[in-house]
Amino acid sequence: MVRSRPVAEVKPFRAVRYDERAGSLDALVAPPYDVISPAERDELSARDRHNVVHLTLPTDEAQAGRLWRGWREDGTLTVEEPGFWWLSQDYVGPDGVARTREGLVAALRGEPYENRIVLPHERTHRGPKEGRLKLLREVGAQLEPLFFLYEGEPPAERPAREPDVEVEGARLWRLPADGLTEAFADRQLLIADGHHRYETALAYHEEAGTPDSAYVLAVLVSLDDPGLMIFPTHRVFEHEPEERLPAEEDQLGASVALEALQRVPPDRAAAVVYRGGGAELAINGNELDVQLVDRLGHEGISYTPDWHEAVRAVDDGEAELAVLMRPTRIEDVFAVAQRGETMPQKSTYFYPKLVSGLLFLEL
Repeated sequence: MVRSRPVAEVKPFRAVRYDERAGSLDALVAPPYDVISPAERDELSARDRHNVVHLTLPTDEAQAGRLWRGWREDGTLTVEEPGFWWLSQDYVGPDGVARTREGLVAALRGEPYENRIVLPHERTHRGPKEGRLKLLREVGAQLEPLFFLYEGEPPAERPAREPDVEVEGARLWRLPADGLTEAFADRQLLIADGHHRYETALAYHEEAGTPDSAYVLAVLVSLDDPGLMIFPTHRVFEHEPEERLPAEEDQLGASVALEALQRVPPDRAAAVVYRGGGAELAINGNELDVQLVDRLGHEGISYTPDWHEAVRAVDDGEAELAVLMRPTRIEDVFAVAQRGETMPQKSTYFYPKLVSGLLFLEL
């Protein structure tokens, strides 16, 4: 079928998920692969022989493929009838506030960025994509959902009944297989989380060329959702960068400087630069906060969502400089993507992360 113009193609899917015989979901699910430390991977792996990290972070990709096929054959994984799913996640953010984020789970046809249907906002790196492509070839399934944003009201809502699946603050309800496909035909979708896996999925479809390989497992969240938040990611530099940011105030305490940072108008780029002797408020115009801070480079850099941890690293001598950030505004992220531009790495921190191991999409 030839489509007259590119549109977002969202459809119901036959979800693969853990059967009850596999055991408690608490022992089977995990965070996304790219936020799991080696120690956390070992703990999750030891928690249960069917934990999803055996697939998402395997010792080797071929072993993950064998496990997937074995679990499909022995009934560890079962297949649902086609449908959509509604996902609700209760969480307490890094700011200590309790919220709930809602979204639709569907199969989304992957589109090249040039079609302007699916928009990226962050740059990717070759290395992670190579590993994910090897895994996708062996398993032949989307193991973890990708997180997308869209403008406008959601086309469905949380059902008024008990969830079909519940674990770690995440709840899932089955939805009918009809009535939602056309809702996204005129919308652009922004990748919130999962750029590397999305680009890997496009590369895999070029190789496989099957109808099923064209789709990714997607969680679609409206920009209007009250539980949707971006939190700041603070920078910690092991050594003082060669570049210096323009400072307007100095020798403030970290908490006082952060309060002053929040008062800077959003159309001016700003950040707090903390050294052992105190904090400076760096301010500039005509760019985003993350673009201002990106001038410092990435040598010896690490990241944390906890500003107290960033300051502690400097005070304890583990680092020479911490840069404390404001969260990037969602409207700015969308505007950058719609202009066809990308933002520096770690420009956004969407919390909570999507849970891995709830639903899979077989290709």
